[in-house]
Amino acid sequence: MLAPLLLWAVLLQWACGRSWQHCTELRPLDVLAELLPGSGAARGVRVLQAQGLSGLQLRASRPRALAFPASRLFLHCDRFPEEFSIIVTLRVLAVPTKRNEYIFTLMAEESPGVLVGLRYSPSKLHFLFWSPERSGGWQNRVTFRNVSLADSRWHTLVLAVSGQSFSLSVDCGLPKDVVVETPFPPSLSVKRASFYLGNRRRRKGFFTGLLRQLVLLPGADATPRICTAVNYKATALSIPAVLQDVPVKAVSNEVLKYPHGANMKVTLGSRPPCTKQEKAQFWFNASRRGLYLCDGSAWISMLEVKQRLDYVEEYQDLVTNSETMGVEVFTIPRVGLFAATANRHSPPGSAIYKWTDGKFVLYQNIPTYQAQSWKYFTIGKKIFLAVANFEQNDRGQEFSVIYKWSHRKEKFVTYQRITTHSARDWEAFVIEGEAFLAVVNHREGNNHNIDSVIYRWNPSTGLFETNQTIPTSGAYDWEFFAIGPYSFLAVANTFNGTSTNIYSHIYIWLSGSFQLFQSILTFGAADWEVFHIGDRVFLAVANSHSYDSRIPAPSNFYAINSSIYELNITAQMFVKFQDLLTYSALDWEFFSVGDDSFLVVANSFDGFTFSINSIIYRWQGYEGFVAAHHLPTVGCRDWEAFNTTEGSYLLYSSAKEPLSKVLKLKTT
Repeated sequence: MLAPLLLWAVLLQWACGRSWQHCTELRPLDVLAELLPGSGAARGVRVLQAQGLSGLQLRASRPRALAFPASRLFLHCDRFPEEFSIIVTLRVLAVPTKRNEYIFTLMAEESPGVLVGLRYSPSKLHFLFWSPERSGGWQNRVTFRNVSLADSRWHTLVLAVSGQSFSLSVDCGLPKDVVVETPFPPSLSVKRASFYLGNRRRRKGFFTGLLRQLVLLPGADATPRICTAVNYKATALSIPAVLQDVPVKAVSNEVLKYPHGANMKVTLGSRPPCTKQEKAQFWFNASRRGLYLCDGSAWISMLEVKQRLDYVEEYQDLVTNSETMGVEVFTIPRVGLFAATANRHSPPGSAIYKWTDGKFVLYQNIPTYQAQSWKYFTIGKKIFLAVANFEQNDRGQEFSVIYKWSHRKEKFVTYQRITTHSARDWEAFVIEGEAFLAVVNHREGNNHNIDSVIYRWNPSTGLFETNQTIPTSGAYDWEFFAIGPYSFLAVANTFNGTSTNIYSHIYIWLSGSFQLFQSILTFGAADWEVFHIGDRVFLAVANSHSYDSRIPAPSNFYAINSSIYELNITAQMFVKFQDLLTYSALDWEFFSVGDDSFLVVANSFDGFTFSINSIIYRWQGYEGFVAAHHLPTVGCRDWEAFNTTEGSYLLYSSAKEPLSKVLKLKTT
């Protein structure tokens, strides 16, 4: 009798050990692949490509068709892992307020409860799990707040679960950690349970985006495996063959087999990433009709039909907090495209908008005091945005403020306050590896002849400190530029207390400071714009008005030539190249479309009305700049040109109404 008992004990120990081993195996379990047959086709599923990556679009007509038994994943064990990671790569479209969409659920056939699930709302991600230990069982929810996925971009999520600890990493950013009272159950049964993709067995809350990766990794935090890659958004532990970069070759159909030497991949759609992983791959840009080759870091043009500007159309009315004195468009890597508006009134202050689904939408409000302009710049990995405040704050203090981008909060936070005097403009630049920031002080009280200041970044203190002061007269603008080894800084002097017909100055960096290089007579100068066409260097001044208290007033202060100067290397100075009639011009913006070069002027007032055309001038070589497009504007103050994957745009700000406009450049 003893021998059979010993044999039974040994077999039981072997069986238990074998079952435990299989419950804790660490291979990635590809949830998406189980939904797709080997051919890659499945009912209720479509393969779409966006931003260079392929994903699955699920159809809501039959949610149960997007399901499979959990036993197909858990081959040797009917328990869900106690510790695990869930890796998801997805692209989410805009989600209406108060709407939740399910990425996946695991549900028992006889119960409406969710054993394990993942869903999101416009600003939250929820992890759901069932606690069988409680009387009758209980649905638990772990919520991660301030998670913004609905921006039509690809994102990779890593959710790590261990007992009472839940950690979420989005695009390899800083993890969000949550500790809850109820731990994830150590032995959650998945008998007679099924996985449901993009739903919870009904149409309500159906997933409307694209899924590229959905992997369960038992027993490990997958973050280190995901976040070591260069292009982490495209990193995969396991991706179905139908979504992989190399197409699946046909087996039985000889017609579909690849001919010798033709195994080349060409990506369509918007600009995909170009890293070492994509080296030697091609990208065809249908909108620009161009073929590009990835060299491991950048897309090199192989064949391109050059675009030509055909016409300009109104694209978006951007309602602003109040009249807008200036606008700055910039891109934060891995975050997106933004526009900061410098608004007149406080409150509500100024605003930052983010480019979302092809439009600018409000992202952040910042208190400012008759803000005049913004300047975006970086120092190493630090990202800054400086505002020029024209008025005192509520405490009678006159500061302009430098804000720093917080990666954790995903917004700009106050970094350094600097005393200024009716500041009009900031300019950031780097000389010989050192970072500088120059402010234009317009006036102090009624005195327009004051110093403007250049600050140098101190790496030890992490602050800007005064480096040099330069006398200016009612100045409006700084413009920094470099020509070969030489660095220059031009100031637009506007008014000296009696006249706008005064000299603006160009300074050159010599022996550790800026020294006078050239003086140019200007008329209420409001802006300098430097640009290059081929090897030629130009400098355009926007003259706003001609006024001198000592001489009789002209018939029209505001109808006045603005001038374009060209650098003459032999004479070592800028010489006048062309005059253009403008109407209280406040800004120039240079941009290119294909091989063509353009200048757009901000005409603000003709002496009678603020509703006046601003003009785009086209470079015509020997003829100089010739008027090409007349754009209706109201009190136009500033222009910004920018590009997205969808095309090229102009944004103008109005100093006379709380409405700015985005214009789209239509090309042929």
